[in-house]
Amino acid sequence: MSSSVKPITFVTGNKNKLEELVKILGKAFPQQIVSKDIDLPEYQGTPDEVSLAKCKTAATLIEGPVLVEDTSLCFNALGGLPGPYIKWFLKNLKPEGLHRLLHGFEDKSAYALCVFAYHSGKPGDEIVLFRGKTDGTIVSPRGPNSFGWDPCFEPKGFDQTYAELPKSKKNEISHRFKALSEFQNHFAK
Repeated sequence: MSSSVKPITFVTGNKNKLEELVKILGKAFPQQIVSKDIDLPEYQGTPDEVSLAKCKTAATLIEGPVLVEDTSLCFNALGGLPGPYIKWFLKNLKPEGLHRLLHGFEDKSAYALCVFAYHSGKPGDEIVLFRGKTDGTIVSPRGPNSFGWDPCFEPKGFDQTYAELPKSKKNEISHRFKALSEFQNHFAK
C-alpha cells in the first residue's frame, strides 16, 4: 500500500461491527481501514436510499474514502418491517420483544440485509452499493446477548442463532460477509 493512499474511513461507533469487518476483509485487503464514530442523521426510506444518504453525508464530513453500513432485519410476515429501522425496534423491545412481534403470525421467516455504501472521496465519483442477504427465522432468543438481534435470528440451514454460532462461522455466512465479499471484489478489479 502506498503511503499516499488515504485509508478508508468506516463510519461506525459499534466496535463489534468494526471487528467483524476487519476479520472478514482479512489482512490481504489492499487498503487500510480506520473507523470514526460520526453521529449521522437517521434517514428514512428503503435500505438502499438510507445507505446512499448516509454515505453522501459521511463523504462530505470525511473528505476522503468512506464506507458506511446499514443493516436491516426484515420480517416477511410484516412486509419487510422493521427493516432499516431495526436499531430503534431493538433499542425499545430487546431481542425478546422482536420475537414477540411475530406472535400470532404463522410465518416466522425473515432475512438479514446488509448494505455497504462506498465513496472513493474523489469529486465526481459515484457512491457504490454492496449488498448481502441471509435468509432465516426469528426465534426465541438464544445465546449471548452481546450483539444486537443475533440471539433471535437463526440463519437458514442452521439450528443455532447468530449469537450461538462461533464468530468464525457467523463471519462465513452472514449478510455482512456477503456484502463485504462484493466490496472486496470491487477492489480486486
